[in-house]
Amino acid sequence: MDTRPFAYVHFRRLFAGNLLTNVGAQMTLVAVSVQVYALTRSSAMVGYTSLFALVPLIAFGLVGGALADTIDRRRLTIWSTLVTAVTSVLLLAQVALNLGSVWVIWVLVALQSAAAAVYRPARAAMLPALIPVALIPAANTISSSVMSAAMIVGPLAAGLLVAYLGVIWAYAGEVVLVLLAVLTLSGLPSQKVAVESGRHPFATALADVVHGFRYLRTQPLLSMQYVVDLIAMILGWPLAVFPALADERFGADSIGWLYAGASIGAVAAGLFSGWISTIRRHGATIIVSVAVWGVAILAFAFTRNLVVGLICLAIAGAADLVSASLRMTMLQVLTPDEMRGRMQGVFMVVVAGGPRLGDVRLGTMAALLGPTIALASGGLLIVVAMIGIALAFTTLWRYTPSEV
Repeated sequence: MDTRPFAYVHFRRLFAGNLLTNVGAQMTLVAVSVQVYALTRSSAMVGYTSLFALVPLIAFGLVGGALADTIDRRRLTIWSTLVTAVTSVLLLAQVALNLGSVWVIWVLVALQSAAAAVYRPARAAMLPALIPVALIPAANTISSSVMSAAMIVGPLAAGLLVAYLGVIWAYAGEVVLVLLAVLTLSGLPSQKVAVESGRHPFATALADVVHGFRYLRTQPLLSMQYVVDLIAMILGWPLAVFPALADERFGADSIGWLYAGASIGAVAAGLFSGWISTIRRHGATIIVSVAVWGVAILAFAFTRNLVVGLICLAIAGAADLVSASLRMTMLQVLTPDEMRGRMQGVFMVVVAGGPRLGDVRLGTMAALLGPTIALASGGLLIVVAMIGIALAFTTLWRYTPSEV
């Protein structure tokens, strides 16, 4: 791994804050999925949980990205992360009070999604000001590895806590971790963005969002990398069927491993990712990586052996690490600083919203046709789509960076 970004103290603080927050979020993701499935015995209902996260994710992600271009990004990050901590406390409370209501869970998931949608663009937009431009690919690879590591540690910890102590302890874990993240992030420098005199950030947020989309229409490279990620996540995101697969195919004690499988591969790839900083054909590498993700999901659909299934998920995760690192680098290098918050907002909506739509698609299709067909059809369509994009959108296929 190219670890040069760790030489910068503020990058280390951002790294630690993201790691703590992401581990906590993954613990809650598992706890919510298990709790909803236990209450309803339905993969479709698990998928619908993500739908409740999607709407506030889109609305607040776009507005949050606009606010990150008008408000001190450090302050915006800290306050929205505190809101996340409050929702974690409320999720814990609904278990302690034994409410047993899916609707209460959905409302709290929506609130937590809204808070995350605000802090994620602000955090990502801060990165280029913390390190030299030449280190951005390495920093994004590290950041992707952090997310992947969180998706190992979080689910495995949550799986153990849920199995032996109950879901309430998984929710409690996020409360502690998010509060620690707030303390870590408070050490970052202020990042005020120059704005026109007299502008009120909240009053102009919607206008800024519209301006951001107008800018995006003039940037086909940025637009296409969003499209590529949406295809991968909507058609190939496998999480909605994990509770059912653990219950019916792999065994109850496999739930944590299934949620962690793709991230194991991503972290393993991240540890040997120094070569990513030397890649010149960013566009072609992104397309090929997404195609590999599709093939791995297709193979996972048919396996009934947990170890083989985890290998398939690990390959998918490694491919996604490469794609995510290069897509984030494209976004940060091609976008001017005064637009980075808004573009990060759109990026966050795509990256986090795509899996939510994927959960709904997969959960609904699995309820009708079974997990195997639902997973396999999505993986196959991803491969076909990537071949089509490589042939039809040669600008993306040929893209090489000029600044890194």
